[in-house]
Amino acid sequence: MMRALCVALIILGVLPGCSSPPVREPAPEPSIPAALPATDGALLRGGARWVPARWVDLPGWDADRTAELWPALLRGCERPAAAWGAVCAEARLGAPGDDAAVREWLQARLQPYRVESLDPSAPGLITGYFEPLIEASRAPLGRFRVPLLAPPVDLASRKPYWTRQQIDTLPAAQASVRGRELAWLADPLDALILQIQGSGRLQLTPTDGTPSVVRMAYAGHNDHPYKSVGRWLIEQGELRADQASWPGIKAWALLNPHRVDEMLWTNPRVVFFREEPLPDPNVGPRGAQGVPLTPGRSVAIDPTSIPYGSALWLDTTEPLSNTPLRRVVMAQDTGSAITGAVRVDYFWGWGDTAEQQAGRMKQPLRLWVLVPRG
Repeated sequence: MMRALCVALIILGVLPGCSSPPVREPAPEPSIPAALPATDGALLRGGARWVPARWVDLPGWDADRTAELWPALLRGCERPAAAWGAVCAEARLGAPGDDAAVREWLQARLQPYRVESLDPSAPGLITGYFEPLIEASRAPLGRFRVPLLAPPVDLASRKPYWTRQQIDTLPAAQASVRGRELAWLADPLDALILQIQGSGRLQLTPTDGTPSVVRMAYAGHNDHPYKSVGRWLIEQGELRADQASWPGIKAWALLNPHRVDEMLWTNPRVVFFREEPLPDPNVGPRGAQGVPLTPGRSVAIDPTSIPYGSALWLDTTEPLSNTPLRRVVMAQDTGSAITGAVRVDYFWGWGDTAEQQAGRMKQPLRLWVLVPRG
């Protein structure tokens, strides 16, 4: 999501000309018809055209560690896409074996189609996202003074709801969210990154000597548009585009503490959360399909062009290194800015490496959808 040497996160929309930040807000799959046949043998779905392809057309197909797909495939089969019932029934019987065996299994049951946009000017694009891990407290103690909020009880009755600035400053708005605090963070920019990603993990300070980790999951927003604080800093002349990285924004905030609220208030959107237990730290957050995401094998897509639960083949490169990234993944999530036929957001997982990779990913993409036969 940033130029190779500029360290500028697209998740904050900080680079002119970059795509909108992929704010992690689940959305239900629109009610649209299934893929329809075209006169040339292609299938049409929403804004996408699926063109029949051969397995040899998929670059790097024989080199993928295909067996790594199986956990994500089984997750997707918890809520299978249309026509996937028979494939999922077989998948539940057990993995075929090694990478070659899984490839053969997929080839026997699926047919690849190259995904094209109906808009010939729309380029293929892949970005990345991750699940933040942030230190927090159950009470507003010491440095922990920034609340994460559950949805207010009157959220549905007021549209749009109070803005970020109003919640921070107006007594009536503050009263509407009082008692809805789930946890407290030390840094308002940490709260912002959680709101942008739509979910995250909190490392709670121990109250009995035992630290705990919980997940904050997306639970709604205040119906105001997302505005990029990074872009605002560039427009104000506070930072150059090549300085507007996440570290650069945080460094600016440290040097300008009296202007942090001014910066944050330029983004009126507030995301609300619900707390979820985290019994298994190796399980990812639930995507829009309603199943947990698998690092490196789950992606977000535009469900008007590709249904949830579809298997996809990606042909792209890794951030900065330009090492080929060619692998089979499952379409299990979406985002408010993930729009278009050849548009994917790649789930890197959690931790420092995932954050660094997600923050750097903004690559060209070629895409195939793998459809059950017959």
